[in-house]
Amino acid sequence: MGDIKRKRKLFSRPKKLFDRARMDEENILVKRYGLKNKREIWKAKTAVSKLRRRAKALIGKDIAEQQKFFDKLNKIGMGIVDISDVLALTEENVFERRLQTFIVKKKLATTTKGARQLIVHKNVLVDGKVVNVPSFVVTIDLEDKISLKERKVKIKKEEAPVEEAKEDVDKVEEENVEVKKE
Repeated sequence: MGDIKRKRKLFSRPKKLFDRARMDEENILVKRYGLKNKREIWKAKTAVSKLRRRAKALIGKDIAEQQKFFDKLNKIGMGIVDISDVLALTEENVFERRLQTFIVKKKLATTTKGARQLIVHKNVLVDGKVVNVPSFVVTIDLEDKISLKERKVKIKKEEAPVEEAKEDVDKVEEENVEVKKE
């Protein structure tokens, strides 16, 4: 039973839950990026703080190790050159790399909420595969591979043959009426 992993929290709540200034800033982010709830902001803050912590630990290390970390972040699309860039990251940098934001940027959806709905309803393909996670991090090589699923158009029964059949029935009825009159 040693192979069971514990599930850990991906975020920590703010110390002061009802801080008006923080809540107003979070509301702006929720509206701009179409987030489901404040928990998504807290997750992004935690992710950024982990990156900053890693960068601080790399300050004394050799350049090759630092460059490996920078390459990893640049592959995601953060545009990092040195440690000061990593320390300057904000949660908005993380939100800019989300699939939900990219769908709006590519004009596949008009609003971020609409983009979220497209993703959750499995209408978005990334590199030919369905992705239904709005917080999916889009790497630089996947940016051009985002598309919408082709919609299946329901074909209604052809109305022309039905109308022709009705006209044929009307003609037969008229002929029957004429035959009865004779």
